[in-house]
Amino acid sequence: MAVWRKLWCKNLLAVCLLFYVLLHTMDVHARPANMSASKDKSPAGKDENEILPPDHLNGVKMERDGHLNKDFHQEVFLGKEMEEFEEDSEPRRNRKKLIEIFTKVDFNKDRSVSAKEMQRWIMEKTEEHFQEAMKENKNSFRAVDPDGDGHVTWDEYRVKFLASKGFDEKEVAEKIKNNEDLKLDEETQEVLESLKDRWFQADNPPADQLLNEEEFLSFLHPEHSRGMLKYMVKEIVRDLDQDGDKKLTLSEFISLPVGTVENQQAQDIDDDWVRERKKEFEEVIDSDHDGIVTMDELEEYMDPMNEHNALNEAKQMIAVADENQNHNLELDEILKYSEYFTGSKLMDYARNVHEEF
Repeated sequence: MAVWRKLWCKNLLAVCLLFYVLLHTMDVHARPANMSASKDKSPAGKDENEILPPDHLNGVKMERDGHLNKDFHQEVFLGKEMEEFEEDSEPRRNRKKLIEIFTKVDFNKDRSVSAKEMQRWIMEKTEEHFQEAMKENKNSFRAVDPDGDGHVTWDEYRVKFLASKGFDEKEVAEKIKNNEDLKLDEETQEVLESLKDRWFQADNPPADQLLNEEEFLSFLHPEHSRGMLKYMVKEIVRDLDQDGDKKLTLSEFISLPVGTVENQQAQDIDDDWVRERKKEFEEVIDSDHDGIVTMDELEEYMDPMNEHNALNEAKQMIAVADENQNHNLELDEILKYSEYFTGSKLMDYARNVHEEF
């Protein structure tokens, strides 16, 4: 009996494990590989975050891998206050906070937000993201500059990066010093090669193969450097460009990856993804509307400090909630459409608006 019970338990465990694997395999393939969602952006471990360039850049319209930044309008509206609007946070507190933000955006205090006022606010919040990145970069730079000489070599960075991946730091440093083979797995080797390319792109002329703190900021955050922004655009175009002409057609921009689950849920996700990318391509990125996106157009689109883009974004954000069609944004409108602006849906949004305002 005891033997039979052990066998039964082992078989049950095996079935559970198989079900778990199948469930998660279906979930992985049920969404396009090129679709961005805020809930998918789980931060890596702290040590790795300190030295590895992040996939997601706050206040930039597109991710490093060509995904559309789904949270862009919230990032440029809330700035560093974005974390305060949690899905399960208290609606009345969120409403009060949103009213406070509205009064700040309303620069001339006429209780109505114009496109120019929203543009000004967007630029302020973008600069806020820039300052936050610079502050984090100081800590990151110290982590990879152990001797404190103000410069980091590729080998110094490589040691710290591999240490963050679980390799023995002293052993790696010794092997690099002696030009010995590090015996890395294929995936880690590919990541290192990509980082090395980016490292040398961040090395401003005259190239000395050393990065100072400012260059290291460009390495981690290409949006802070025009040259690195160009490099990021080249990488994105390279990944999406199917005919090698270094330009993007609509079909290239919206082409779905191979291998999606054949069910209605997956089809709905695919359709939404294509629709969103098509709209962004035709209405925003392709500025001359000739059906082709050049590297210059994509670079302008990606530049977070582009005032023209900020004004266009301001107009789009207002249009979403502009129920009275006056091309401005009133408080009741922004409260009603709070989920768009903050990711948080308010209950009884209009209650006591005038008293609180």
